[in-house]
Amino acid sequence: MIQIRKGQAPVPLARAQFAERFRASFMDPAFRAEDPSITRLEAIAWAAFTEGRKAPHTHRAGEAYEDPGYLLSDEWVATKQRLDAAQLHWADPATPSRVLLVCGSARNDGTCPGEISKSFRLVEMAREVLEPLGLQSDVLDLSLLTSEYGLKIHPCKGCLSTAMPLCHWPCSCYPNHALNQTHDWMAEIYERWTAAHAVLIITPVYWYQSPSPLKLMMDRMVCADGGNPDPTTTAGKNAAKAKAIEMEGWNYPQHLAGRAYGVLVHGDVAGIEGTRRSLCDWLDWMGLLDAGVMARLDRYIGYYEPYASSHEALDRDEPLQEEARNVARSVAKAVAELRAGRLQAVQPSLKHPRPK
Repeated sequence: MIQIRKGQAPVPLARAQFAERFRASFMDPAFRAEDPSITRLEAIAWAAFTEGRKAPHTHRAGEAYEDPGYLLSDEWVATKQRLDAAQLHWADPATPSRVLLVCGSARNDGTCPGEISKSFRLVEMAREVLEPLGLQSDVLDLSLLTSEYGLKIHPCKGCLSTAMPLCHWPCSCYPNHALNQTHDWMAEIYERWTAAHAVLIITPVYWYQSPSPLKLMMDRMVCADGGNPDPTTTAGKNAAKAKAIEMEGWNYPQHLAGRAYGVLVHGDVAGIEGTRRSLCDWLDWMGLLDAGVMARLDRYIGYYEPYASSHEALDRDEPLQEEARNVARSVAKAVAELRAGRLQAVQPSLKHPRPK
């Protein structure tokens, strides 16, 4: 049996530390009239924390799962059902073609910067190309993480590095009510990826890398590539069971394979090529199909010019605007070929010697 290494996790919070963190959400003086109520709520939250009540609402898994008697989270089951329905809709040739347009910027005019992002403007240019061509567009604006109340993408906990079957599809790490890790946007985002026939990511470069909202989503998408659709096989998060399953042989299912993609990365000084390559490599790895050379674009906007005038630089760069439209046109063409069965037909049917 493979050894399970322990010793990193700190001791649980003491009661006083827990109280300090819990009450940090109620610092506004307007809450003082409700201090007795907050004290009662704190006691309930402390009990949930100490007892580890991650999923307070559960039901027996039922016959569709390997262990019918295992108590699955109602919230996880609801997300799984929506993904299954979205997959059926995606596979139905009678449904309209759908493109998920991902705005990777953290900036919008509803929060501190006070101005929209250039990525959002480029997303709108792409949308204006797609919709007249008969494609439905679904704009996923990740900047809402910075401006919308209570919205979160929690970080990936790295379950697959213990064993791939421990990483469930969709992710079962959240919500974790015992740790107040709730309002996880990924449950909805998984569904939107599943429903899409193509994904077009438009993003800036922040400090040589993808912006943090985009990277959070990317990390949480790991369960789409090899994730286990049946948490009962691992009794939830039983590391030993998951290791045994992987060592017996795991097929690393690609839950989003067969969708087309395009990528547009922009920056002002450096980092665009590396970010574009890493995004395309990531999408290739998950089994998505690139929409051609014109759908993989990196460009500078206002190279070494002031940040303050960057929107004006985009206004002037009409060739870049047209290139952005060409990314969308390439994606639209790829979706048509994909749904007609021609795009996948030219892909070689090869067995990967190392499927991880």
